[in-house]
Amino acid sequence: MFPKTNEVKVMRDPVHGYIHVEYQVIWDLINSREFQRLRRIHQLGGTFQVYHSAEHSRFAHSLGVYEITRRMVNEVSGLKELSEEDKITVMCAALLHDLGHGPFSHAFEAITPVKHEVYTQRVILENTQVHEILKKISSDFPDKVASIIDYTHPNELLNQIVSGQLDADRMDYLLRDAYFSGTSYGNFDLERILRTMRVRENKIVVKKSGIHTVEDYIMARYHMYWQVYYHPVTRSYEAILHSLFKRMKDLYQKDPKQLSELKMFLPFLQQKDTITDHFKMDESAALYGFTLLSESNDPISKDLARRLLDRDLFEYEDIHDNQDLTRIKKQVENLGYDPDYYVITDEASQRPYKPYSGLEGHNIWILQENGQIEELSKVSDLVSAIVKANLKEDRKAFFPTH
Repeated sequence: MFPKTNEVKVMRDPVHGYIHVEYQVIWDLINSREFQRLRRIHQLGGTFQVYHSAEHSRFAHSLGVYEITRRMVNEVSGLKELSEEDKITVMCAALLHDLGHGPFSHAFEAITPVKHEVYTQRVILENTQVHEILKKISSDFPDKVASIIDYTHPNELLNQIVSGQLDADRMDYLLRDAYFSGTSYGNFDLERILRTMRVRENKIVVKKSGIHTVEDYIMARYHMYWQVYYHPVTRSYEAILHSLFKRMKDLYQKDPKQLSELKMFLPFLQQKDTITDHFKMDESAALYGFTLLSESNDPISKDLARRLLDRDLFEYEDIHDNQDLTRIKKQVENLGYDPDYYVITDEASQRPYKPYSGLEGHNIWILQENGQIEELSKVSDLVSAIVKANLKEDRKAFFPTH
């Protein structure tokens, strides 16, 4: 039912050493046109504007999530006992979990109300190469894979592997983003976590002897968010992206002919986008569109597009109250800019760990020496302090000064 490749395929990877593929369905999915598209999507949106080597793709990250998942179902006691079908289903879901991302990570969602998770489901379930490959396993196999993406698979362990507080997705992106950004903030001991993982009461747990490694992982998340993901220059770049997409939507509503050259964006502006339109919309297409806009007759979209292409980004300032915002808008108006497009506020907040009240299986559970399992913040003083601490927030305005 699950044919293997004629030999184990391997791909070099700077984080995991090798990516191992032994099932034909995985190899076929990697070579599908929809998965290959992820080579043309940056993993970290605009972060490469700050950390110049952070040019890695969602293709590489997706392979990494698959590799960690493959190791989990083959090495972790309690997951090794899963059926072959469950193992392959969760490996497929891990590989495909980011298929729906548009260009520039989450910033593209400013032009379309459809979330990337919905696009991922559509690529798996609609008329695509990915769907055809999955359907060769069985007619309902695409639905089984898609159910893990939206956390509804009847085997809760599979949902936890791909999406939880200690999942394959987070573990790969922390290590990978740290490596490619040239920072050490996201590093933690993946090998130790995998060695101390177990399954109890239908939950993935970590033995008490691995608790310090999990604490390192929690702190790695915290530092990566504030030092890399929420870097103000990254947010400035993405603020201009949001403004440009907003301007495009406003222009289209007033006079669609103004954007007739921008065929790559039109289906999304019309909200009539198909899976084919989504497939064509990668970062190369978006950047070509910005190049066209930089020669636009509309001065706002022309300037915003130029700023993106030339990295002439907005300055930023902490916002404490509405008076700060009013003052900044006045400054921007005095420079001759429309504050609707040239003053963007952004709020960032992050708590590295917070227990879920509904999806309890997705919390981090510690296996005590007496066999009892307890939620992480109940047994770790460090994590308990994090959970009880005030949520760290950062509100900034981004705006031009020249």
